[in-house]
Amino acid sequence: MTPPSRSSPEKSNRELVRALLTGDRRAMARAITLVESTRPSDQVAAEALLSGVLSRTGRAIRIGISGAPGVGKSTFIEAFGQHLTKSGKRVAVFAIDPSSRRSGGSILGDKTRMEKLARDAHAFIRPSPAGTTLGGVARRTRESMLIAEAAGYDVVLVETVGVGQSETAVADMTDLFVLLASPGGGDDLQGIKRGVMELADVLIVTKSDGDLLPAARRAVANYEMAFHLMRPKHLGVSPKVLAVSSIDGTGVPGAWQEMMAIHTRLLADNRLSRLRAEQARHWFWSEVQTVLNETILTNTRLAGEAAALESSVVNGVSTPYAAARNLLASILSP
Repeated sequence: MTPPSRSSPEKSNRELVRALLTGDRRAMARAITLVESTRPSDQVAAEALLSGVLSRTGRAIRIGISGAPGVGKSTFIEAFGQHLTKSGKRVAVFAIDPSSRRSGGSILGDKTRMEKLARDAHAFIRPSPAGTTLGGVARRTRESMLIAEAAGYDVVLVETVGVGQSETAVADMTDLFVLLASPGGGDDLQGIKRGVMELADVLIVTKSDGDLLPAARRAVANYEMAFHLMRPKHLGVSPKVLAVSSIDGTGVPGAWQEMMAIHTRLLADNRLSRLRAEQARHWFWSEVQTVLNETILTNTRLAGEAAALESSVVNGVSTPYAAARNLLASILSP
């Protein structure tokens, strides 16, 4: 009896690419799972998949959203995402959650906190654990964004955990950086680092409703004053400060209009393409470091030498620079 034929990995990959390019949500989920995999065979397949769709990427508006825990990021994203889908946009959300030290999985589970948006046929939500990656973003967030663009999504949102280096990391992979703040007025202003505010294209004061509305208005005025004292992120493009209520939707359409206005201006004078080129350059060097680390750890000889050199540094026998130079010499030696 002739055994049933099985699809080759190459054929399966081509089929996945075709399904992805039609906007198939299941294919998109499978593709993201593939690029997130650490198995060597999956990494090879993921690289082939990304190469196959690369020409279909780059058309979406990439927006990073950050803010301190409790500021209402998920609530805002749900209201914002629903506004976009009602306007005819397809929205992909990559919600980067803190990771459990025990299981490595996501702790917060953003998809369960955006129930309405998760049920929207024009939205795709993918929660991913930050893992050990610095910056509050998952290791393969950039690749996942490309997959979403290839699948035809118009707007890609990246929500970070809002701690540590997350603001810098998400700003390095998106067109616009949106910072959310609570209506705490002057006290809240003191709690946000100047460096973080300098990254913002739009600052949104959340929870601007009910009893908090007067405080929100004062906060908007305070942040506007603070931005006047700072050098703008883009020459001639002043950051916008807006009050938004994610509960009743007040200010959400205006927030999108302001984001679009900034994005259109950056696109018109070629600054957006230069920004993305610089981000691609940083991404390349980041991957060079990652590949070097993986090469060392997966090579028995190099891993042993690295462990010995690490020990010499820990014991004060060698400086880190000298040990690193010796390890590099070992990598380059035949």
